[in-house]
Amino acid sequence: MEIQDSRIFITGGAVRVGAAIARAFARNGAKLIIHCNRSAAEAEQLIAEFGGAAAGHSTIRCDLADPDAIEKLAPALRSANILINNASTFVRRNLLEESRAEADRQFLINCTVPVELMKLFARSSAAPRLVINMLDQGIQHPDAASFSYAVSKKALAAATEAAALQLAPGIRVNGIAPGPVLPPVELPLSKMEKTLKTVPLGRPVALDDICSACLFLARNDSVTGEILYVDGGQSLH
Repeated sequence: MEIQDSRIFITGGAVRVGAAIARAFARNGAKLIIHCNRSAAEAEQLIAEFGGAAAGHSTIRCDLADPDAIEKLAPALRSANILINNASTFVRRNLLEESRAEADRQFLINCTVPVELMKLFARSSAAPRLVINMLDQGIQHPDAASFSYAVSKKALAAATEAAALQLAPGIRVNGIAPGPVLPPVELPLSKMEKTLKTVPLGRPVALDDICSACLFLARNDSVTGEILYVDGGQSLH
């Protein structure tokens, strides 16, 4: 498909990996619809880089844990033809440590909401063409120390494959499973030494590599139901 003049709806698109993906599509001529929650200022600054509302870009603020989130996002999503489910939440707890509330929130934001957005996208009056679900290389070998995060991402991976079958031929659905890209928010100065010991290539995944994977999936009309690991080989362990 042509990226030029496509409309990209990306959740969690104001900062970190989401912002990098948004910029990559905008540089290739796409119009941005940036969802955010606490990063409204960053979202506005991001679209301003590409001409803001006057150039056809927009932002929408919404807590994905809000029971009315899907209804709030619906008008903006209906105008898009690429949906990127990028937003996620992470709490490192094993099965016996985590609370019901922590587990419920991770399943809601990491799986249930992306699935609901795919359903809405498929039913929209626009001409939807592509969904990209951002996963995690850990879906290959789930980390028991991050129980609900790992299981919720694995569930979204299964939903990606199932949706690709059900929504074909009109909509392609793919996933990207990144390895270590950026240090955790709470450890901005971390060099991720421990994590990188598990990566065969021995280095973090470049943001540009994540972005180029998204652009590839957008441009290649023969790829659906695929989960593309961009992880330096980490998932092989």
